[in-house]
Amino acid sequence: MSKLEAFFGLDFEDKKLLETALTHSSYANEHQTESNERLEFIGDAVLDLLMGDYLYKRNPKFHEGDLTKTRAKNVCESALVEYAKACNLKEYLLLGKGEEKNGGRDRVAIQADAFEAFIGAIYLDKGLEETLKVFNLVVVPLVEEERDEDFVDYKSYLQELVQSDKRQLEYRLISEEGPSHNKTFTMRVYMDDILMGEGIGKSKKEAEQHAAERALKKLAIRSIKF
Repeated sequence: MSKLEAFFGLDFEDKKLLETALTHSSYANEHQTESNERLEFIGDAVLDLLMGDYLYKRNPKFHEGDLTKTRAKNVCESALVEYAKACNLKEYLLLGKGEEKNGGRDRVAIQADAFEAFIGAIYLDKGLEETLKVFNLVVVPLVEEERDEDFVDYKSYLQELVQSDKRQLEYRLISEEGPSHNKTFTMRVYMDDILMGEGIGKSKKEAEQHAAERALKKLAIRSIKF
């Protein structure tokens, strides 16, 4: 966890607070310690405040409804996962043996909750000013990509789904066309060698996301908003 502190230039006064932020309930139950659920609560509130302040100043022509909608888009679960990945939080998670064995380290909800708890821990230990620095370093660059759609990491959702059934995913590059400065990639995703989806994008990563989205639609995952 010292590596995580060093990455953000933080030095927690209360090291236990940082450890708690990364402690999933499964680990807490096994070791009779505190989970990160309470820190999620405060982190959620702090993120709402920072995001609201950022959007208010950045978008002077936005009405209240526009601000509310944009804030919701950027603090939803799938957005929080992107922020967690930017911090590589899953590397530091404390999980119970069963949760670890079942792929909990890659679960969308666990990573999202951990990011909220992490923000909550920074706020309680360092105050709003230091929390804002982390927000500006991690969150703002992703928000400023100005995605037309909500954050949805289709690959993570698909991975989480197939892990629960103990299946394997593989992404394969099918074609690469165009000049070096304007290439188009076509990727396919296979589940146990069964073709599940094909996607096209300006990068392999984007094409993989589109392939995963098609696979999820094929599997009719109604719990995800497309």
